[in-house]
Amino acid sequence: QVTCIEVVEAYVERIKEVNPLINAVVKDRFEEALQEARQVDKLLSEGPGDDSLEEKFPLLGVPVTVKEAFSLYGMPNTSGLVNRRNVIAASDAAVVSRLKQAGAIPLGVTNCSELCMWYESSNRVYGRTNNPYDLQRIVGGSSGGEGSALAAACSVVGVGSDIGGSIRMPAFFNGVFGHKPTTGVVPNDGQFPNAHGVRTSYLCTGPMCRYAEDLEPVLRVMAGPGVSKLKLNEKVSLEKIKFHCMDHDGGSIFVSPVDKEILQAQKKVVEHLESDLGVQVQRVAIHKMKYSFQIWSAMMSSKDSEGQEAQRFTDLLGDHGKPVWPLWELMKWLVGMSSHTLPAIALGLTEKLVNLNLSGKAKLVSMGKSLQEEMEALLGPDGVLLYPSHPTIAPKHHSPICMPFNFAYTAIFNVLGLPVTQCPLGLGSEGLPLGIQLVAAAYNDHLTLAVARYLEKAFGGWVVPGKV
Repeated sequence: QVTCIEVVEAYVERIKEVNPLINAVVKDRFEEALQEARQVDKLLSEGPGDDSLEEKFPLLGVPVTVKEAFSLYGMPNTSGLVNRRNVIAASDAAVVSRLKQAGAIPLGVTNCSELCMWYESSNRVYGRTNNPYDLQRIVGGSSGGEGSALAAACSVVGVGSDIGGSIRMPAFFNGVFGHKPTTGVVPNDGQFPNAHGVRTSYLCTGPMCRYAEDLEPVLRVMAGPGVSKLKLNEKVSLEKIKFHCMDHDGGSIFVSPVDKEILQAQKKVVEHLESDLGVQVQRVAIHKMKYSFQIWSAMMSSKDSEGQEAQRFTDLLGDHGKPVWPLWELMKWLVGMSSHTLPAIALGLTEKLVNLNLSGKAKLVSMGKSLQEEMEALLGPDGVLLYPSHPTIAPKHHSPICMPFNFAYTAIFNVLGLPVTQCPLGLGSEGLPLGIQLVAAAYNDHLTLAVARYLEKAFGGWVVPGKV
């Protein structure tokens, strides 16, 4: 009904309209995108009138945005690090290349936190990204620019990555959908920083979008041949899913208590599932979840099977240049002289502390392994767990520094290797998005995606910002 050029022009105009407020798209490629849209229209006018184009190019002409941490040819690839500000990508990351080959049209790259290791998307290269529902609120991190751009309707689909919740927190705070696939299905190649050693098992690349039905086709393209490991062609009968529900982590001393509104939203989901599908949602209390933050930290810094140490964050901060001394950077930061953000400096300082207690660390790693077995046994081939996405709705800017470990609610599932779909559940009393995590056993992504589509119909999914 509309031409590709009309679609791309509409999104370009939208970005120009809202980006000065949200600062989500940090570098655009509008001219190239419009040129690519013209080529799509030419192809459609000259192409065969059958389904062969759809099979060859499943995402033909679809406007997408890409997290700046991924290489997109001709675009910056700094990950918010000042000493990389002149780095321009000379090639495409694996998933970006696959999206392009499927016909998608990248509009530009979006903001992230410094080195993708914090849950507020702000850095010394591009500044801070704001939440479209309230500009005084954070967008989450590290794929925060993506979450904000999608919520503000600047793009149809986004490329995110997630090692501690970096797809799911922004999806939650911005009221969109995000999917962290089962580990090892979608390639991580071509992003900076990439995972090394044991962390290659925890980092996941996945899709973010406004509509639940878009997650699966984009995941198929991103996964490429790896998609055969997933059961995406299996029909899901929602009535046969064994639903489990956990309201909170059991009361970790490191993490804020879960907001009443988030608990209320989760309760409504349980009630709806039970009344509409006739299922019995099983309440569970998994004791080890209380130690989610400690387990994640220990596993992130452990050696891999070949004895290789995890890459140090302070080495990444230097990016092959001079080593970074966190204490010295803190002194410089206090007088406004550091080129790093406070969360990055703090992470460099705490990194050293984690390795002081090696026997405690070994205990936590083994607790993580037994939690993984417990989760896989609980979920089995047909289970889905409902679990809060975060203890609070989108906090005000800078406040994450006062509650730095709240990302544990998402992070635990990275080290467990489980697929998780973040699903929006409308807006709360302050007009900010609510949501829930849907978790399944490894390679059962099809279950969480099916439940997300169902909950979107029941609870309305994405809500246009400013509609309240």
